[in-house]
Amino acid sequence: MKTIGLIGGISWVSTVDYYTYINKGVNAQLGGLNFAQCIIYSFNYADIVKNNESENWDATLKMLTQAALGLQQSGAEAILLCANTMHMVADDLVKNLQIPVIHIATATANEITKQGLKKVGLLGTRFTMERDFFKDKLKEQGIDTLIPDDDERLFIHDTIGSELSKSIINPETKAYYLRAMKKLIDRGAQGIILGCTEIPMLIKPEDINIPLFDTTLIHSNAAVEFMLR
Repeated sequence: MKTIGLIGGISWVSTVDYYTYINKGVNAQLGGLNFAQCIIYSFNYADIVKNNESENWDATLKMLTQAALGLQQSGAEAILLCANTMHMVADDLVKNLQIPVIHIATATANEITKQGLKKVGLLGTRFTMERDFFKDKLKEQGIDTLIPDDDERLFIHDTIGSELSKSIINPETKAYYLRAMKKLIDRGAQGIILGCTEIPMLIKPEDINIPLFDTTLIHSNAAVEFMLR
């Protein structure tokens, strides 16, 4: 089994899900008392958010690089950034390492391609929805991306930080997300990407009648595949 290095705390809530999914995934394949061989570096989320909101991506890259180098030195054979937004700098991060970074958007694009879909809706932080770092990975596989309107993007971004990252589940927030998703479906989305690792706490597959792509689970499964191949 290869050792995986997880960079988490962004937020801690979804890092718990990563740890759970990866351990269960390893055990499902190996059985017995076999579980994930992994190392976790967990940030103070406030430090990351401060950089993000001030658009100081160089500072975020520096923090991620230091964490990843420490994990690499400790024996990690690949890095998992446990947040979609952190992949804004993933391509630059990998240049500073001697081990791969398993990209969440590439893993998600692979799953969408398996289902033969060509147009999907994307929910996430405003950075994930509005910037190209995630959508470009989809485009490489011929997948078009739809995002919510301005007001919806603002609401989704704000509630990720104020509610979901604190493990707060609000029925009114869920209803709003579902309305935004319905609009994307009406515009032609064949599936919906939960492009923030906290959103799957709020939105479940049974909430909509088209494919739902949980990036936390998809990314975790990609890590398990890497560890065991």
